[in-house]
Amino acid sequence: MYKQVNENLKLYKARGVLCHLLPKVLKYSIGFLYISLIKCIYCRHRRTLVQSLNHVLSRDADSEGIRALVVTAHPDDECMFFAPTIVRLVELNASVQLLCLSEGNYYNQGAQRKQELLNSCTVLGIPASRITIVDHKKLPDDPKAEWSISLVSSEILKHIRAHSVNMVLTFDGRGVSSHANHIAIHNAVSERLTTLTALSFLSDCTLLSLVTVGLLRKYISFLDVPLSWLLPSRLCCIIGSQGYKQAKAAMLCHRTQLLWFRYLYITFSRYMFVNTFQTIPQGPKNLKIY
Repeated sequence: MYKQVNENLKLYKARGVLCHLLPKVLKYSIGFLYISLIKCIYCRHRRTLVQSLNHVLSRDADSEGIRALVVTAHPDDECMFFAPTIVRLVELNASVQLLCLSEGNYYNQGAQRKQELLNSCTVLGIPASRITIVDHKKLPDDPKAEWSISLVSSEILKHIRAHSVNMVLTFDGRGVSSHANHIAIHNAVSERLTTLTALSFLSDCTLLSLVTVGLLRKYISFLDVPLSWLLPSRLCCIIGSQGYKQAKAAMLCHRTQLLWFRYLYITFSRYMFVNTFQTIPQGPKNLKIY
């Protein structure tokens, strides 16, 4: 009888241990599978990015024929929001131009921020000869200022023509962070540039906007990669651990902006790992595009 009781106790303990361990095993198994999925997506992305870019541009050529213009509002936008795209395009030997439409002089630090931008772009792989920083009184670094749509579109058009750009990448209508200057750039592109397709130098240029995601997705870091890959988008750019280190190093060049919450952003923002873009549709001048 005592032997039977001991066996029952052992069985009960074994069941208890199993019940205690099973949730942990499942948790780690799911975590392992999810990380493995991210790695598989990243490897596939590296193999297919050139094909995706050619599909976006409706062309069939090598990546060196890509002439991209990244349009930002302030120094640090290039690494806070567009680093995955810039890093991947530079890796593919594509020509990448950066047009920054202000010096970031909101706190009278314009000269210092301009140098920080140049340093950041050096880390990202964009030479100084391909960087233009606009300093215009009608384009102040101010979330309360209303930027001139005609001036913004004029600056962008000038660069498209001068550098034979065939792909423009900028913010969408929500500007990622809802900053008025970001949104003004999108408005300039969607309301002006999309109506000028009759211009020969613009007719072959693809206009892309960086997708703004919700707050939860924005701050789940690289865990957003599967969602970004699976959800419909025109273009998806993903970087791995080395690319992230490069993006982080670029962000650290902006010393004037390194407040405590910026370190949280560097750690948790999905925009440090992945960008997704949608095409800015072209339409007649009297059509409102949101």
